[in-house]
Amino acid sequence: MSELLVRTVTGLILIAAALLAAAQGGYVFAVLVAAIATAMFYEWTRLVRGWGPVWYMSGFFYGLLPAVSLLWIRERAGLDLLVWVFIVTWSTDIGAYFTGRALGKRKLAPSISPGKTVEGLWGGIAAATLFGAAWVIGMGLGQGLLLLAPLFGLTAQAGDLFESWMKRRSGKKDSGNWLPGHGGVLDRLDGLVPVAVLTALAQLLGLA
Repeated sequence: MSELLVRTVTGLILIAAALLAAAQGGYVFAVLVAAIATAMFYEWTRLVRGWGPVWYMSGFFYGLLPAVSLLWIRERAGLDLLVWVFIVTWSTDIGAYFTGRALGKRKLAPSISPGKTVEGLWGGIAAATLFGAAWVIGMGLGQGLLLLAPLFGLTAQAGDLFESWMKRRSGKKDSGNWLPGHGGVLDRLDGLVPVAVLTALAQLLGLA
């Protein structure tokens, strides 16, 4: 089985699981989020081993803040906004991946992640803008989200680059080996972290 096929199958399973748990809400979604936050913290501690106590403790908040944000969005703002968070994050990742493979020429940050390209960056932002906007219009969400989609798409890719920098510094290819074709939990959720936190903040401020 090719790497792309393995990556795609695993990705579809993860998307289905996330959407089913989100739709269920309540205890089911809370348990899933708590389990993922715990796995994120565990992988973080593996990456920052030997970096000092500040880095170690930072991992607690790195897992906690997006977890609390996702739970708050689901219970207070509703399922539609939570799905928007997923759509922006996923479409950014997918758009960047395929645009980079098809059109990528200029390296985005070769010293951090040699595979990422400027064309992939723009492809990810475009995908987040397009699919995020389609969901906003279809579900009748706040119009402010139309402007936030490309900005949050950019932050998703910044989160990806940050985790790539951590892996390069620690000398590890992946944060873990839980997910076939994807690596670890951090490898898959590095873009979701800023999008979830910023969406919750925007909702609190009345911007979303």
